[in-house]
Amino acid sequence: MPHHHGATPSWGISVFLTLVIVVVASLYLGGWMRLRSSEQRISPAHAGSFPSGLLLIWIALASPIAALDHELLTAHMIQHLLLMTLAPPLLWLGQPVLAFSHLRRGTWVIPREPIPRLAKVLTNPALALVAASAVLVGWHIPVVFAFGMKSAAWHIVEQTSFLATGLLFWWPVVQPWPSVPRRELSLILYLFFATLPCDILSGFLVFCDRVVYPGYFSSKHLFGFSPLGDQQCAAALMWTCITVIYLVAGAMITVRLLSPESQRHSAAASLIQQRAEAL
Repeated sequence: MPHHHGATPSWGISVFLTLVIVVVASLYLGGWMRLRSSEQRISPAHAGSFPSGLLLIWIALASPIAALDHELLTAHMIQHLLLMTLAPPLLWLGQPVLAFSHLRRGTWVIPREPIPRLAKVLTNPALALVAASAVLVGWHIPVVFAFGMKSAAWHIVEQTSFLATGLLFWWPVVQPWPSVPRRELSLILYLFFATLPCDILSGFLVFCDRVVYPGYFSSKHLFGFSPLGDQQCAAALMWTCITVIYLVAGAMITVRLLSPESQRHSAAASLIQQRAEAL
């Protein structure tokens, strides 16, 4: 048995996480039901994306994949992709802040303007990009990686940091309520620069001729993977998934940017800004 199995989530933790996810989903459903009778509504398609994001978090943290990540680097990478790249945009598409703000009453509990100062800082694209890149690269430094795999507490910190920075990173892209609309052309550059740390890390792991994370030497070599083959598969998976997901997001932003409705909104926003400056 690998020496780092002590970091594997216990059955009790899995049950606790499952209960937390069920409670959060139930609260979201309650807020969404209240919104149906108000002017601000969340479409069923968007509402369905929130529980889908929660399901991906459950798969990453409370399903058998949560145990396999100590046997296969590929499973470990799937876990990171779910927490950082796939679940966060689905959660934000569900407009959770708007839904949760209507839990107790049918009016906005969270003000749209001005956004609280801390929220403005945390949702700054530059900070989100730096934080997500630092977490991605930092936890894959061999010494840090081994430390996180040996300690259950630090493994939880690692997983939490991936989900938290993933949420920060996708906020400027999805722009859920009550975010301030941003120039979408800059978001394309934002996504492009976000791929660079992933490309560098993935390329290194794919073309490296040695096993970077020695802890997987003692794994059970599931599915016939050798440690080096497992490393290359994990890196290729990360490289491909992140590139495709960011390309799709960039294409959707481009289509939205070129739409006549978007151009009218941009013109109206420019006019409002000019009048505000004149005053």
